[in-house]
Amino acid sequence: MSGTFRFLTAGESHGEALTAIIEGVPAGLLLSEADINEDLARRQRGYGRGGRMKIERDQAHISSGLRWGVTLGSPITLSIQNRDWENWKTTMAVAPLPPGAAPK
Repeated sequence: MSGTFRFLTAGESHGEALTAIIEGVPAGLLLSEADINEDLARRQRGYGRGGRMKIERDQAHISSGLRWGVTLGSPITLSIQNRDWENWKTTMAVAPLPPGAAPK
């Protein structure tokens, strides 16, 4: 295996979800959502920035690059839903600047 991995991410920590696309994973590797979720749970038991890590239970969903638990060689897409999104939906909402407030 002599490839290079490329990671693309989208989303914000207080957004609806985080998405990652991983390129360069070879075909034929065994991988499951359970494998990833086990590592996410281990991370949550470790050191973190706050108490939220103790209450949030992240679960990854694999939507591409995998079939029957085996990698296909195509990019793998993972997403993690923010279950607390409803509480941040309006607080972190992007709003237009009032007239005259934009920097010149």
